[in-house]
Amino acid sequence: MSLLGDVFRRVLPEEPKLKVYSGENVRNVALVGHGHAGKTQLVSAMLYTSGAAAKMGHVDDGSATTDYDDEETSRQMSISTGVAFLEWGKTKINILDTPGFNMFVHEAKMALPVVDAAIVVVDGVAGVEVVTQRVWNYCDEYNTPRLIVVNRMDRDRADAARVLESVEKAFGRNVIPIELPIGAEKSLSGVVDLVRMKAYTYELGGNGKGKETEIPANLKEQAQAAHERLVELVAEGDDALMEKFFEAGTLREEDLVPALHNAIREDKIFPVIFSSGLGNIGADRIMDFIVDYTPAPSEHEWVTGEAGGNGDSPRRHETDAEPVSLYVFKTVQDPFAGRISYFKVFSGVVKNESSVQNFRSNSPEKLSHISLMQGKTAVPINELHAGDIGAVAKLKDTLTGDTLGEKTAPIQYPRVKLPEPAITFAIEPKSRADEDKLGPGLHKLMEEDAMLRFFRDPQTKEFLIAGTGQQHIEVTVSKLKKRYNTQVNLKAPKVPYRETIRGKADVQGRHKKQTGGHGQFGDCKIKMEPLPRGGDFEFVNDIFGGAIPKNFIPAVEKGIKDAAARGYLAGYPVVDFKVVLYDGSYHDVDSNDLSFQLAGRIAFKKAMEVAKPTLLEPIMNVEITVPDDFAGSIMGDLNSRRGRIQGMDNKAGNTIVKAEVPMAEMLTYGADLTSMTQGRGSFNMEMHHYDIVPGQLQEKIIEKSKADRGEVTEEEE
Repeated sequence: MSLLGDVFRRVLPEEPKLKVYSGENVRNVALVGHGHAGKTQLVSAMLYTSGAAAKMGHVDDGSATTDYDDEETSRQMSISTGVAFLEWGKTKINILDTPGFNMFVHEAKMALPVVDAAIVVVDGVAGVEVVTQRVWNYCDEYNTPRLIVVNRMDRDRADAARVLESVEKAFGRNVIPIELPIGAEKSLSGVVDLVRMKAYTYELGGNGKGKETEIPANLKEQAQAAHERLVELVAEGDDALMEKFFEAGTLREEDLVPALHNAIREDKIFPVIFSSGLGNIGADRIMDFIVDYTPAPSEHEWVTGEAGGNGDSPRRHETDAEPVSLYVFKTVQDPFAGRISYFKVFSGVVKNESSVQNFRSNSPEKLSHISLMQGKTAVPINELHAGDIGAVAKLKDTLTGDTLGEKTAPIQYPRVKLPEPAITFAIEPKSRADEDKLGPGLHKLMEEDAMLRFFRDPQTKEFLIAGTGQQHIEVTVSKLKKRYNTQVNLKAPKVPYRETIRGKADVQGRHKKQTGGHGQFGDCKIKMEPLPRGGDFEFVNDIFGGAIPKNFIPAVEKGIKDAAARGYLAGYPVVDFKVVLYDGSYHDVDSNDLSFQLAGRIAFKKAMEVAKPTLLEPIMNVEITVPDDFAGSIMGDLNSRRGRIQGMDNKAGNTIVKAEVPMAEMLTYGADLTSMTQGRGSFNMEMHHYDIVPGQLQEKIIEKSKADRGEVTEEEE
């Protein structure tokens, strides 16, 4: 099914002409937060309330604007960032709806460089959860201003006071409510605006537009106290305001609104408001807040590019007056429209059919049919000004993270740095036809998903697919089947064990064969000794006096290397050893390259018999983040996996454990960690070094390897 192709191929005649907005009248926000906090439903409420959608979309029935992929609708969860826009008053708001599940949260990080504020959505029952903390840290990394929306306040057991306590504990004293909810759970009926000291009431499930009224009598005292606390916190950061505050005992609205805007822009205050996306309560207040308090793109001092060859970092003001530059933050592969690139205009004015330069590939690109994205629907537009967000189809060489712009004014905006994938599976096509389609299909999916990897292990010869977790890989496999009609099997990858030696050897390898006519003769004497870990293989020619002619010495080395690649104990490559060729003999007629290769192989096997061969296993550097409550059980589990704890850290209610753990013990860790922490833990790992396998495990690995290879004997080899 085409997601976007129909729209890119034709422009409907009845489509209204869209207004073009300048940067000061644009707001770019990303909704971030833990899964099931209601972000996508909240976007649907905002689109409906603003008139951008004719009816209210719902996640439950698959009609939500920003969750349109088959995988998202069937699983009822966001998997990639959805993009939508709306017009509220004289302002255009671009909304990036990001996933909140641990395995897809990298999408949120990739959205932050192109937005001017983040809406951190927190569940009204659960409060701050593990991904809430993670996206907050991402916002810290990008200095992104934040608004906290406590959503789903109409749920049973929703509690404003408890959630506020959770948020303040996690994010500090600069968290301050600028609204209070009226009622709770099913009796939720509105909010109190603590800036203007007005109440707004709603009909649950209505049109989302609040009716301004007086603050209810039972909330007046609480609202007044909260208002005074807000005024005090805002005044703290400004000497002139502090003076006014001391003189009058409060601040007027015309002073408070711009001061709050500046404090939010500078990350001095993190305001909290309340809503129900499903009940459509408070969506209009969120949009009012975005317009009044979040920064416009034009308010940024400048955007800095990566340093050039001369060490200088070019930069751009987000204004129309600068040379054109745009950054691609997302790529989608559509069966009909092809590659669709989502971009933010960081400077200049981008016009339809204009030509730009890709500064990574140094190739020209033509921006044909630029559009605004409303979920899966592309709405054509003639031009986009600095600060706005759009999309374009069919760019030839442009991928996520690329910068395009005027050829005469090059700049490369920094790419988002992501961790390495945490889990790897072996992937096998089910048929020959699937084998032909697997590579092209996966490479298209990798263009969409920056955390997906596909490669072949040079040692085990398996095709491997790596991602953030088991569910991430399962989603990828499902997309392969639905989009590219490619079916595969997944299985745990083979551990790339290696073999080495711990002792020395001094042996002779002699190959002699008479078959009538020319025979075969090669004879070599070698010494073998271990090298430090990571030393791989070293060959030393120590022949004097022509015992072996120079032209045959490479053949001895090749024979040894071939034998080492095939292994000795269990068929794994032998590494970290040195061979010294010091003597031998040859025959004028019967000696040749093949004879000395075979002699080298024989010498290698004899040396391995006496050089104390042993198995090596890969050891991973693992970093695990879990809520403090689970730290003890995680440590115990790591010990049972032969892990060595390297250190611990504590951050905002989470424990970060660093350990070295054998890869063989980590193959199923993603699913196990989810089970142990109720889905609240996360981890990443990378290869660190090889170490010797404990003796009691070596025999099992060797036996299994022989069984897998069908007990191959030396004669059969």
